[in-house]
Order: sequence, then structure tokens, then C-alpha cells
Amino acid sequence: MSKVIFNFPPLKEGMLIKRYKRFLADILLDDGQMITAHCPNTGPMKGLISDKTRVRVSKSSSLKRKLSWTWEQVAVDNVYNQTVWVGINTLFSNKLIRKIIEENFLISHFGEIESLKSEVVYGKQRKSRIDLLLTPKSSNPDKRLIYVEVKNTTWIKENIALFPDTVTTRGQKHLKELIEIMPESKGVLIPCITRNDADYFRTGDDADPFYGKLFRESLNSGLDVIPCCFRFERDQISWEGFRALISE
Repeated sequence: MSKVIFNFPPLKEGMLIKRYKRFLADILLDDGQMITAHCPNTGPMKGLISDKTRVRVSKSSSLKRKLSWTWEQVAVDNVYNQTVWVGINTLFSNKLIRKIIEENFLISHFGEIESLKSEVVYGKQRKSRIDLLLTPKSSNPDKRLIYVEVKNTTWIKENIALFPDTVTTRGQKHLKELIEIMPESKGVLIPCITRNDADYFRTGDDADPFYGKLFRESLNSGLDVIPCCFRFERDQISWEGFRALISE
């Protein structure tokens, strides 16, 4: 299946010159303009950056921003010799998942939903925030609150999407918090795969073996994992459906 869920003004294209200080990227646009863009991805972006990487950027008109440009997408050549555009803006993943929930693409997993809230405080010490908290409708057979953690997923090996691509103590903490709320509430992890060339999802144990261990413990505790895949284009993003989970 493929369903357009976001449309936006066409992004500008160019070539990455360098990424530095985690949040900055110098980019030469195709029109000859040299810009410095905000990089909304603090991770290593494993497998995404090489010499003369093609990128896409958006521009904001807000006067409050220090940098008007934002790096949004990067082009990679996959194992099938296809060029695939990958969404690297981690801030956008929650919006994508919220959108497909509101469009009822996940109704088979969640049933009918009464309300949806973002960034709700939870956890033993009340120091964590869940990405999305869903309250089922009274007609929903499962009345439990649904805690949804979203993980932006860009790393791929052959046709398998992987998360994480580096050691993530924050991600480890999120899994521990989800274990604690189950089974009284429903814990859900959604790998948001921001490229359309993945058929499967599994944990990136090579990057963070402890995360993989906690992930499998979470599955045994009842965690529901729903890998969701998206296609990124210059002026739109499409929902591409679910991907199979490899749990071992």
C-alpha cells in the first residue's frame, strides 16, 4: 500500500560539504548558494553520509531562528543499486506516527481511540515523557491506556532496518519504563522507518547489544512492536505500511 499523508513545498536540493558540531551542516545548493543548515539528528546517521552526498533542505521564514535552513533528507544507494531518499529529521517521526494513528491506519492494533496526547510525563520517578499516550474509546474491548514510544529508524543492512545505530542510554531507559507500565497499561514501540527499502526490522545489536537484550525482555513482558515504513519525496511523504519484525 502507499498513501500520501503529507504534502509540502518542494525541498531544495544540493550536496553535503560537511557535517560538524552535531547540529550543523554546510551544503552547496544546486543553484550555487552555499548555506549552513540545522541538522535535526544528533546520531551518527550510520550508512547515510559519504563524499558528495545528495541532500534536501527546507527553509523557514521565522525570524526567531538562528538558521533558516533545515536538513530534511539524504539520498543513499542501497544494495539493489537504487537511490532512496531517507528522512533524517528525528523531530518529524512523532508527527508521522500521530498522523497515521489519526487516519486509523493502526486501528487493527489499537482499536478505536478517544484521545491522543503528546509528551506525557510518566515513569517511576516521573522523569520520562512518553511520545504518545492514547486513551481507548469506551467501545474498545481493551480499556488499557496505550503508551507509544517512537524511534526514528534510518540505518539499514540489505533489506533489514535497524535501531539503534549507536549506544543509546536514553533508548534503554525508555524500554525499562515501558516494562514497568505493563501489563496494567499497553506498551508499544514503533520503529518509524523513514526510507522505503526495508522489508524487516530488528534491533541493531552490533551498535548496542544491551538495548537488544532489553528489547527482547520487553517483548517477553508484552511489548507490542509495530514497524512502520514511509517513503520520502521532494514534496510529499507516503505511508508504505507495516514491516515484519525479526525478534531473535
